Amino acid sequence: MKHIIKSLIVLGCFAALQSCSKDFTNRPPEDQLTNAAFYKSEAEILAGTAPLYNIVWFEYNDKAALSFGDARGGNMVSNDRDAFYKFAVTATDINTLLPAYKAFYKIIGQSNTTMTSIAQNSTGVSEAAINRGIAECKFMRGMAYYFLVSNWGAVPIIYDNAGQLTDQNIFRNTQASVWKLIIKDLTYATKNLPATVAQTGRLTRWSAEATLAKMYLTRAGLGSTGGSRNQGDLDSAKYYAADVVNKSGLELNPVYANLFKSEYHASGIDNPESLFSLQWLPQKDVWGINNSFQAYMAVNGDVTGSWDGWGAAHGASCDLLKYYLSHPEDSLRRKATVMFNGDHYPEINKKGGGYNYTVNYVANFKKYIIGSVADNGGKGSEMAENIRTYMLRLAELYLVYAEAIMGNSASTADAEALKYFNKVRVRAGVPTKSSVNFDDIMNEKRIETAFEGTYWYDILRLYYFNPTKAKALINAQDKGSYTLNYIAGTYSPRQYTAVHTSAFYPVTDAVMYFPIPEAESAKAPNLSSAPVDFDFSKLPD
Repeated sequence: MKHIIKSLIVLGCFAALQSCSKDFTNRPPEDQLTNAAFYKSEAEILAGTAPLYNIVWFEYNDKAALSFGDARGGNMVSNDRDAFYKFAVTATDINTLLPAYKAFYKIIGQSNTTMTSIAQNSTGVSEAAINRGIAECKFMRGMAYYFLVSNWGAVPIIYDNAGQLTDQNIFRNTQASVWKLIIKDLTYATKNLPATVAQTGRLTRWSAEATLAKMYLTRAGLGSTGGSRNQGDLDSAKYYAADVVNKSGLELNPVYANLFKSEYHASGIDNPESLFSLQWLPQKDVWGINNSFQAYMAVNGDVTGSWDGWGAAHGASCDLLKYYLSHPEDSLRRKATVMFNGDHYPEINKKGGGYNYTVNYVANFKKYIIGSVADNGGKGSEMAENIRTYMLRLAELYLVYAEAIMGNSASTADAEALKYFNKVRVRAGVPTKSSVNFDDIMNEKRIETAFEGTYWYDILRLYYFNPTKAKALINAQDKGSYTLNYIAGTYSPRQYTAVHTSAFYPVTDAVMYFPIPEAESAKAPNLSSAPVDFDFSKLPD
């Protein structure tokens, strides 16, 4: 733990002295120490919180997001991330596990330091601006703890970077304690973030309320028995989701595929469906604030137009493929998510008349694959694609709302729940439903957000209150190999068959959470001890 906290202090000591144009990520943070002379204006507070939208999230976005959310969730297969969907990740993994663990604590450390500096040094600045800056910090801290508690279970709560640096006897805190902090931080954010912002991509009140609704929905199952969730948390999820859908004025992008094209969600542009997204710089030599997704996930350099594009072995699992094959009517989302043999994409290789995908032994990624620099108006570069990363979209919030309305019932035909559930399906061009159950909502969310790093967390939400069902779902997922064949003469949509060799990887309670990285537990042996409740009287307001 000392290793992590040391890195947090180093990171936290630097301010992002950035220009405060409308696009607040237009250049990387400069390594200049903060001091009492900083945070003396609203612009400086905005500059100080800007790094929380990119650099501290880099090591999560770089490899962990899909490994954790989609490989482990059963959507993705890969030749170098197979340990995640085989539930064989070890504490010695230094390629993905350790960097992600450290990244989440960097987010926490930067948030702690920045909010303390704002509170101590912002003399002469309006109370609203101060509270907004602190709210951004608390939102980000809450999100980092959400990923920590969801992936590792009980983890240490760090609230004082310097004060806890030398504590090699630090203990993990209980999941209930971590969830209490998440709710506390996000509740503050709902009260202090503005409904509208002057800078594209900044968090709003709607970002916080939507995220809080999702958190309440998840926490509702924590510690529950018999498949019933905490009604108070379900009611809170419904309340906050309703406020967003009824008051924010936000609407779904009418075309699903456009969500993942740079012209609709790139530097300087934020799709109105985005409730929270990571803000990356699309230019060379800005390592740490660049979006490397396409470099790793595009099938080859013909797609990227450069030397990157290393995703030939990454694609949809056989389990996800079976959904697409049995639901050809869901072709709009499928084609925007994964490529099937024979698909044509006019937005890639525009100069050459588009890109034709001809692989039949895997369905490679399309979501967030945007093509070359030339395809994107000259913006971006190798390892730095010109698109932001969604962390929460309005469509997901609609499904959270529907599930919160349904609550502990076996199913619902509630008009409000169906209205928002079916909004997602109407955009996808698939038939609406007259009633829905938990499985309907779970599956809808899986298909809507596939390869956005979310599905594992939905499975975990189920695991909280019905572990038997969650493990059975995982155990039934086919993660074998396949060959995909087009059925000649089928159009609008094209249809396919597959020849596959099945493979299943059973899960147990022991591997539902990752082990604490060995590099951390070696420095703080009590991380292996039983977790303890957190003393919230120690937490600064």
